[in-house]
Amino acid sequence: MSDVTTMTDEQILEAIKGEVAGNRVFLYMKGTPDAPACGFSMRVVQILDHLGVQYGARNILEDPRVRGVLSGWSDWPTIPQLFVNGSLVGGCDIVTELFQDGELQPMLES
Repeated sequence: MSDVTTMTDEQILEAIKGEVAGNRVFLYMKGTPDAPACGFSMRVVQILDHLGVQYGARNILEDPRVRGVLSGWSDWPTIPQLFVNGSLVGGCDIVTELFQDGELQPMLES
């Protein structure tokens, strides 16, 4: 997604779909993996980094429309949102639970 400030909502949606489809693992978060802007995003980044997962990420704080379009498309209201193989896994609580139960790593490896 390039400069979202010049994009329409439809273009933002197409960019979101492209990011999810073009990356086996993709994280929509507040901030960046190097500088998370909230504790929930930081927790998911820590889990993914701990597991050595390569993933793409998008800072939804760049433009508030990204969050609105993303949440409308995914039908998930909170951030972060983790997608694996094109499907929404969930937010911080679900990712943390899957990690603690040993279910996340096999999901990320498939």
